[in-house]
Amino acid sequence: MSTIDWIVLLGTLAFIVIYGVWKTRGSKNLESYLKGDNDAKWWGIGVSIMATQASAITFLSTPGQAYTDGMQFLQFYFGLPIAMIILSVTFIPIFYKLKVFTAYEFLENRFDLKTRSLAAILFLVQRGLAAGITIYAPAIILSTLLGWNLGLTNVFIGVLVIVYTVSGGTKAVTQTQKQQMAVMMGGMILAGIMVISMLPQDIGFTDALHIAGKMEKLEVVSFDFDFNDRYNFWSGITAALFLFMSYFGTDQSQVQRYLSGKSIRESRLGLMMNGLLKVPMQFIILFIGVMVFVFYQFNQPPIFFNQVEKQKVEQSIYADDFNKIKEEYSVVFEEKKTELRTMVEAVNAEDEAAIDESKAKVMALQQRGNELREETKDLVKKLNPKAETNDKDYIFMTYVMNYLPVGMVGLLFAVMFSAAMSSTASELNALASTTTIDLYKRSVNKNAAETHYLKSSKWFTFLWGTLAILFATTASLFENLIQAVNYLGSIFYGTILGIFVVAFYVKKIKGNAVFIAAILAEFSVITIDLLNRYELAPTWLQMGYLWYNVAGCLLVVLFGYLLQLIFKK
Repeated sequence: MSTIDWIVLLGTLAFIVIYGVWKTRGSKNLESYLKGDNDAKWWGIGVSIMATQASAITFLSTPGQAYTDGMQFLQFYFGLPIAMIILSVTFIPIFYKLKVFTAYEFLENRFDLKTRSLAAILFLVQRGLAAGITIYAPAIILSTLLGWNLGLTNVFIGVLVIVYTVSGGTKAVTQTQKQQMAVMMGGMILAGIMVISMLPQDIGFTDALHIAGKMEKLEVVSFDFDFNDRYNFWSGITAALFLFMSYFGTDQSQVQRYLSGKSIRESRLGLMMNGLLKVPMQFIILFIGVMVFVFYQFNQPPIFFNQVEKQKVEQSIYADDFNKIKEEYSVVFEEKKTELRTMVEAVNAEDEAAIDESKAKVMALQQRGNELREETKDLVKKLNPKAETNDKDYIFMTYVMNYLPVGMVGLLFAVMFSAAMSSTASELNALASTTTIDLYKRSVNKNAAETHYLKSSKWFTFLWGTLAILFATTASLFENLIQAVNYLGSIFYGTILGIFVVAFYVKKIKGNAVFIAAILAEFSVITIDLLNRYELAPTWLQMGYLWYNVAGCLLVVLFGYLLQLIFKK
């Protein structure tokens, strides 16, 4: 990067951290530190909720997801508005009525201490691991692109977050997320405008849409029902609905965002703002990825986007094999580029026969290009069996570094770092709140002074931040970063949601029954996942990980009901 890019990047990050520390200095009690004095307005809550969910993984992975698989990932968010309505009507009023610091306090009122502690521990395990991923995921990409040491990149992101989160607590998280969200969406929209403006002069925006459509990148909705398909209308409107209800209704990193609201009305409006704007926001990010795909139809893309691994192959005993593959890849690219222009001319002439003929040729060439990419990945694996060959997460930032002008590159890197910081700050804040309120204050040290718990919260924030950095330095890359977080959440969220569903809607089930039911349900979900992962599951148990949320929730209710009948007898 140029000097100007470094100034933009470091200046943006420094401003966010300094502003967060200065604006929220001097929290004097637990109410102020963990709930931000309950003075957040609806739009601030909405921005904070969106920024918490929109981690760096969103901005790194989503364009790459669209580049390779098209717009169908958008279906994952179809259940979000419905979840926001359900939570606004049911969860929020009870949380406010009980004046809770965490979502899990409510469970002791409804059941008992052990159920509250179990839900809190499940959250701490899941979110503690996720905090490491939200640091590690962008760090491994950014360190590769910038040529930094991975461990130092993990530490850099983690320390920046710890500084202002320890200092100001919930209010610091909310305040900084306003700036971070502005940087994130402003930078992405600018990148989208730039990629469209950089298309060839003879390829207009309408032509780009035709190309994307004919190459099957604009198919948003699939009504084909398949348990093994991660992204279709039915999984988005049902399985993902359960995930979102779990995430926004029982995950303290999100609950803490709207518990800081001035009133029930402000919190409800904040959630509804998220429900209305999140889908368009994801649409924009995915669409940018599709436009990057169209751009690379006229500007030859790397045969493998992870440049570090590619360079290793170029300097290895497989160099000759790699060069032959690369030469054919260039030939295929040039043929496809020529055929795409022929297809655009046919579209403009409304010649359906010519369109079909050109499309068939383009798709055949695209398929050959994909095969050559797979052959390259095989060489990478031969050279280093442990190398990560899924390069989706490198696609967007490779485009940024190679084609965007000076200043914009630094801004887009600031987007990624800001996103990593915003989501990690919310997670550390929530982990500290849950540890302090649900475990330490409730079961370990019950009668200490208010200042002691305030200091404890700050120390727990620092401790969880340190653990997240340590986990990040030992983590390994998943198939796709945005899927990694959703997968990890799906393992635990269904069980936690099941406990809350019983608490709200099934009054007959008591504490002992739901406690044992939750343990059985979590064990069942982990077993189902292992059977699916190692392809040992019978046909009726084969499912995509989003359905784990449904399974976990329903199993808690079912086991709880049966156990309650047994205990009655």
